[in-house]
Amino acid sequence: MKQRTMAGLFMAALLLIGVMAMLAGCGVSPGPADGATPGGEPRPSPSGAPTVEGPTVKVFSYHDVRDDLAGDLDPDRFAVSTQRLVEHFEWFRLEGYTPISLDQLLAAREGRGPLPPRPILLVFDDGLRSVYTRIFPLLELYDYPAVVAVVGAWLDAPEGWTLEYDGLGVLGPRDFVSWGELREMQASGLVEVATHTWDLHQGVLGNPFGNEQPAAVTRRYDPDTGTYESAAAYRTRVRDDLERASRRIEEELGRRPRAVVWPYGEYSEVTEELARELGMPVSMGLVPGNQPVDLLSGMRRFVVMGNMPVEDLAWFVRRSATAVSPVRVVHVDLDYVYDEDPAQAERNLDALLDRIVALRPSHVYLQAFADPEGDGTARELYFPNRHLPVRADLFNRVAWQLRTRAGVRVFAWMPLLAFDLGDAERNDRLSVKQWEGDRAVPSRPDYRRLSPWEPEARRIISEIYEDLAVHAAFDGILFHDDAYLNDREDASAFPGEPGRLPTVRERTDALFGLTDEMMGVVRRHRPEARSARNLYARVVLEPESEAWFAQNFRRSLEHYDHTAVMAMPYMEGARNPGTWLDRLLDRVAEVPGGLAGTVFELQSVDWRTQRPIPATEIAGWMRRLERRGGIHFGYYPDDFIRGLPELGPIREVLSVERDPWVQGDR
Repeated sequence: MKQRTMAGLFMAALLLIGVMAMLAGCGVSPGPADGATPGGEPRPSPSGAPTVEGPTVKVFSYHDVRDDLAGDLDPDRFAVSTQRLVEHFEWFRLEGYTPISLDQLLAAREGRGPLPPRPILLVFDDGLRSVYTRIFPLLELYDYPAVVAVVGAWLDAPEGWTLEYDGLGVLGPRDFVSWGELREMQASGLVEVATHTWDLHQGVLGNPFGNEQPAAVTRRYDPDTGTYESAAAYRTRVRDDLERASRRIEEELGRRPRAVVWPYGEYSEVTEELARELGMPVSMGLVPGNQPVDLLSGMRRFVVMGNMPVEDLAWFVRRSATAVSPVRVVHVDLDYVYDEDPAQAERNLDALLDRIVALRPSHVYLQAFADPEGDGTARELYFPNRHLPVRADLFNRVAWQLRTRAGVRVFAWMPLLAFDLGDAERNDRLSVKQWEGDRAVPSRPDYRRLSPWEPEARRIISEIYEDLAVHAAFDGILFHDDAYLNDREDASAFPGEPGRLPTVRERTDALFGLTDEMMGVVRRHRPEARSARNLYARVVLEPESEAWFAQNFRRSLEHYDHTAVMAMPYMEGARNPGTWLDRLLDRVAEVPGGLAGTVFELQSVDWRTQRPIPATEIAGWMRRLERRGGIHFGYYPDDFIRGLPELGPIREVLSVERDPWVQGDR
């Protein structure tokens, strides 16, 4: 064994002695982790949180290991100290977590062998040199297998090349592991080398506003032509990068990589397909959570940040199996940001960002369609697409700024049916219809809606959602309240049978089916996208009203990650808003999983009088919901231009900044 390795092992052994004494005295004792069962399977959550069935593995993502960390103020938020890494490894040992190799993981998936109790996978990203000088000695000391993911272009960079690395400043070739060091680690039998791509660990221009976004999933914008990269050109670019990365690893290490670790955790159906074609059945993202063993694409990983103390690591891992994170929503009209004057639009965006940073919600439901008339019908969109005019290519810009600068999750608020195609005859032909005698005529009691029974309409809607997913980075979809069908609709289902209409169940199923189809389209490009759907409160309070809306609360809880119930007492004409909210919450709580799956969406404007509702009243509603067991809530609309509702009272109740799980889950 090389002298370097022996010295590293000696240093690690000394650290281990101190760490064992520290763990013995800090209350972190061995024993079953809360919410876990042998094999890593979480117990069902009494709160109604979704659980993963079957064997799972916990995957931990580490980056650099340094001993000059400046505590909480260190700019490298992904680094841990050597002593801290030893503490983590020792905690894993005491708690009975067993690091496994990719061989073991693939064997378990293929049914060739069981996993040990509490399996974990250790992954070290970016190929910084500390993976050899500090991490490898610890892997040898503990006999822990691990995956090391390297960026090919960084390892092969010439002398004089530099890289601006987040938190570490300017790095050069000597700051990264060498091919020779990787060969030594691989020869130990403990380290498997994965690709972190050849040169996709960077941003490319993603929109006309200059935002750089992850290269692996972004269609590049060309400012000279004002066009985006074609699907074919994008696919070729990503495939060429992955092929070059795999070939280079094979040249140096004698075997092609079996795993790809996606930069920034961003991937899509296209990147996954290309990776599989090139012999990589395992891929890794960055969303935290327990990873099912039978699905090894886009694997969920816990990112270790902030030189995490072992107590925090223990809390984070244990709580993850059962916790329901509170959702706090600010529902935003993008129409308020848009302005014909680009400078004014930028000022409006700054006002929105300042507002969201101050409020500290977990989510923003952000309008992706233009609705200056306020009738809920999309005649223009805020993203490039094949079917409607683009009012401004603005959604991607605002969503990206909210995610990266305000740290919130952004759901694209979209109609399901209410699209005006700009051609009256075509809209009439594809619309939801009702019978007038033996004639099927467009039905427009509220919204101008396309019919879910018209194949052409479904294709158009599907292509609009696909274009949204291709051209914008976001975290989920909120389906608008236009997703309803009343008891006189939809004659489009039976055009040759005058008077015949779908049953209540058929209408409800049609809407569920269409939203499921749209989420499938979106997830081809944004695999981690979540779903939410607006429902009318009456559907919860009076389940029989499904006959008039084709909405079913119980079944919505099964179809969507969250059901956003419009908990708007003044809109419903409630004489006593508090009592009305109590009744609504009680009805939600009667349904298994109701509280865990429901976002109570409050109103900030009394549309009957057009007056803003005082912030103190809205905050009172939120506290009332919380006291009675409500978990998730938010409000619509937020007038960030006028600063309404007033910031102070709302922030006090809405902010999630004191919830470390929510902070770590972004």
